[in-house]
Amino acid sequence: MDRGKLQWHPAFSAALRISLQDEMQYLEMREEYLLSKKPPQIDVLIIRKLRDVPLKKSISRIFRGHNIIEYKAPDDYLSINDFYKVYGYACFYQSNTERVKEIDPEELTITFACSHYPGKMLKHLSEVRGIHTECREKGIYYLTGDPIPMQLLITRELAQKENYWLQNLRSDLKAGPEIRNLMAAYEKNRHSKDHEAVMNLITHANMEQMEVEKKMCDALRELFADELKEADEKGRAAGMELAKRVFNLSFQGKSEENIAEQCEITVEQVKKILEQIEGEKKTCDALRELFADELKEADEKGRAAGMELAKRVFNLSFQGKSEEDIAEQCEITVEQVKKILE
Repeated sequence: MDRGKLQWHPAFSAALRISLQDEMQYLEMREEYLLSKKPPQIDVLIIRKLRDVPLKKSISRIFRGHNIIEYKAPDDYLSINDFYKVYGYACFYQSNTERVKEIDPEELTITFACSHYPGKMLKHLSEVRGIHTECREKGIYYLTGDPIPMQLLITRELAQKENYWLQNLRSDLKAGPEIRNLMAAYEKNRHSKDHEAVMNLITHANMEQMEVEKKMCDALRELFADELKEADEKGRAAGMELAKRVFNLSFQGKSEENIAEQCEITVEQVKKILEQIEGEKKTCDALRELFADELKEADEKGRAAGMELAKRVFNLSFQGKSEEDIAEQCEITVEQVKKILE
């Protein structure tokens, strides 16, 4: 996929929702919010629904009632013009209402999010407008000295623990631990639409390194194929042996605590094994009941066929045929012939 055509903004909104997921019940997010019936539009508008509920996320502490967010893709940068454009959007958003001060100017904030530190823009703001940059924590800078509270997020610098998906929303991931950790994090949240949207974008933006990682994993699987197979077989055998032991102890009337102690596992594991065994037993009982007539008929047919086969084997043996000849004529093995004649 051509990186120039990647849709970074929807993925940014999804990653933003993930970072703020603990607080989204108190926030309302509107993407590509139209300032009028025609463009221009705001990348993301977040409206605070409950003013008395404190926001504790590092990127949301600055939020007030109406929060305007401008996002730049990894291959783009924040310019001086971008600052004035977004600042103008904020002013227009506040004024484009039916009543005077319907949106209190003191309830506005602006957030700029990008991958690269906008040195020229910040220098201009300092020299011309007296707006200074204050680093609050990793990747979060407050722009102080203006009536409207503003912050700058350098997404690649954000702390991973709280903003993992925003931090990884870039096109320079490396094969190895970085991508493997990303895949593991996604696996835990694969049923989330926001996680899926972010992961799809990251995958396309880092396709080459994703392919490198895939080849490395395939090579490792091939290299350790025998060891993995052996480990899997050992694990299955050990699991079956453990389940058998748990069932036997339970059948003997032992308590779950006693079984756990003897098998050196937790009580929760004992309960899980017994639940699985009971579930399989109920399934088997239900299937037997469901197919009772068919099983009875199959059993009767099997008995009849077995008796007919035995009769034929004895007749051929009585005629002096060898075991090999009988096996060939009856289309069974020599071992089966011997077993019938025994």
